[in-house]
Amino acid sequence: MNTDFFILMKSELSLLFIIFLLLFIKVWGGIKNNTTLLHFTNVLLLINLVLGFFWNVKGELFSGMYFTNDAISLEKSILNFGTLIISLQAFDWLKTHKHLLEFYILLLNTLLGMFFMISGGNFLIFYLGLELASIPLASLVNFDLEKRKSSEAAMKLILSSAFASGIMLFGISMLYGTTGSVAFAELPKLISGGSLQMLSLIFIFSGFAFKLSAAPFHFWTADVYEGAPVSVTSFLSVISKAATVFVFISVLSPLFINFQNSWYLILFLTIVLTITLGNLFAMRQNNFKRFLAFSSIAQVGYILLGLSSGTTMGTTASIYFLIVYIFSNLGAFGVVALVSSETGKENITDYKGFYKTNPVYSWVIVLSMFSLAGIPPTAGFFGKMFLITSGASKGNYILIVFAALNMVVSLYYYLRVVKAIFIEENETPITKLVGSVPLKLGLIICVIGIIITGFTSGLYQYIMACFKF
Repeated sequence: MNTDFFILMKSELSLLFIIFLLLFIKVWGGIKNNTTLLHFTNVLLLINLVLGFFWNVKGELFSGMYFTNDAISLEKSILNFGTLIISLQAFDWLKTHKHLLEFYILLLNTLLGMFFMISGGNFLIFYLGLELASIPLASLVNFDLEKRKSSEAAMKLILSSAFASGIMLFGISMLYGTTGSVAFAELPKLISGGSLQMLSLIFIFSGFAFKLSAAPFHFWTADVYEGAPVSVTSFLSVISKAATVFVFISVLSPLFINFQNSWYLILFLTIVLTITLGNLFAMRQNNFKRFLAFSSIAQVGYILLGLSSGTTMGTTASIYFLIVYIFSNLGAFGVVALVSSETGKENITDYKGFYKTNPVYSWVIVLSMFSLAGIPPTAGFFGKMFLITSGASKGNYILIVFAALNMVVSLYYYLRVVKAIFIEENETPITKLVGSVPLKLGLIICVIGIIITGFTSGLYQYIMACFKF
């Protein structure tokens, strides 16, 4: 039993070890130099990532309250991978920050909460993981203590998050009242399709939609993204959404099995609203973080399109696209983080003439924009092709045509960034930026991922194999 405990919970125990080690260093002051601390922490995160690919077994603990399998191990490894890239890209910002260790302790506690959400075998563990992930995240949003926008963003996030969590908890309580169980393995057999159960599942879906920034629960997103430090915005945009999608797959889809028509209608309306509003508002943004916020909202619509099919192919396409999305979004955010830390500039108009002074970083942004837009031969093209193909399995070609047309619309605002960087003139362009080795390494990983992922079928096949139960 003890061996099973350590093997099955190795991801959570590994994170706990790093958290307590960093806390020990903070209390006892073992390492004073920020650069040394950053290198040390990144090595720990790399070891944690590598550990996630070994000794993965299927099993459960605590009478089914915690469970894991190959798919869950893959999901946790994806989150570890994205967190490591964000840590590398935050190097230039954190090397002069006096609260460096606090940043990592909060970040890893948030990640730990997400792991418990993913491995939770019932709504109690899931909800505890949700709260563990949400509260430190609000503190991270307010990490720039001297900036009023950062405090305002944290307040908006914590209030909105509390409201969404309350709605979800109310839905869970109604579901428990009608079934007498909160275990995910038992609930699909106990849900008969009554109106009260339908209402409870709508409440639970609303809580998930808030975490995903799906319309009409997206209003907090742009303000929070703008006020948070760039590295925290990256985490919100990529890791937080990915974790919610993973739980969405394992929790909501099975629960709605007796509400197939209603479930598809809810997803249909959510997809249409999310993609449309995301695209329309992204066109109007000048602040880069707000621009990427509405871009991420639109991308969520495409992820839900894949999940709407309710097939293994759709799940595989959504997970595959999430990996591509990590490379694409973090590629853009990495350059934005460097520019913000060095110059304080965050508007798209500030990037006019950026190519003349920083050609390499310009190409990183352009590749990221092309991938997010779904332009071949970037990985984003293959990701969206798989999503649309899987969504077409339902036979609703109106939705597929709508999604395809919106991809064309999105070209306008993604190419607007390319135009500012390569074509428009600026009398005082952003000066030449150097960037640290870890940040450059993070960007190189993103660029390789954007170019190579689309041409390697092995990754897609591996994901499909993990989700075939």
